[in-house]
Amino acid sequence: MAGGIARFLTPEQLQRLSRQTLQSRLVVEGNLAGRHRSPLRGASTEFADHRAYIEGDDPRRIDWKVFARSERYFVRRYEDETNLRVYLALDRSASMGYASADRRSKYDYACRLAAAIGYVVVKAKDSIGLCLYSDRPQVFLPARNTLLHLDNLLSVLGDQPPTLGTPTATARTLHEMAESIRKRALIIVFSDLFDDGDSIRQALAHFRKQHHDVILFHVLDPDELDFPFPRGAEFEDMENKERLLVDPRRIAAEYRAAFAQFLESCRKCCVELNIDYRLVRTDQPFDRFLRAYLEERKRLSR
Repeated sequence: MAGGIARFLTPEQLQRLSRQTLQSRLVVEGNLAGRHRSPLRGASTEFADHRAYIEGDDPRRIDWKVFARSERYFVRRYEDETNLRVYLALDRSASMGYASADRRSKYDYACRLAAAIGYVVVKAKDSIGLCLYSDRPQVFLPARNTLLHLDNLLSVLGDQPPTLGTPTATARTLHEMAESIRKRALIIVFSDLFDDGDSIRQALAHFRKQHHDVILFHVLDPDELDFPFPRGAEFEDMENKERLLVDPRRIAAEYRAAFAQFLESCRKCCVELNIDYRLVRTDQPFDRFLRAYLEERKRLSR
């Protein structure tokens, strides 16, 4: 592999990921025959229900056993199977550029996780699309199911890292996505969620109202979770550049309690909306995290 894929995934990681699959928990819509249940009715082998025969229906679909019992004509309907459309919504606001110690930034980590998911999706003949955003959607690529498309998509991610002073508008972007993606799909959001919580909840609810399956990867640096700073320092907001002198030892307990409350509100919101929420720390290997998550999702989708 070359280009965008090679930028984020090693050959060894690609080999391990090639055995993985991403299952949708909900009904989806697509163009190709695949593994995922569709709301459309077609000529697959899994029986769905009956409906009354109307003129013009294929007589071969008449259920003669039902006719023998009721002396009325009914035709069989079947569940169609379809490919999955997956859209990656990736936050590139300035706060996603944060990295502690020798770790990758949240954005770089999210890109690698997105690359791994994209590879799993395309190898399964499903389709992958992208919405890259900060204070507004900046890139929108429709869903396609080729490695070339994935390579181009990942090149876009690699060429547009966060810049200092770039604000975020996750909620507005998700609302726009919900309006533009007409067919049921799987939406995967990668963000630190440093935005208005109520607005994000409404945007996620918009996806669910449109019957999309949603996964939310809450990407955070360990320092944001643990607040390990040992001495007084000046902290700078990466999005609005405000500065604040703080003694971390005096506020550490209060900070951790507030952050725990923030995480719990995110988790609770997703539970209420039937959204798959996962907290992702950037100090854990992304490929190991993803393999464990996909195995768990596969079990729960059966």
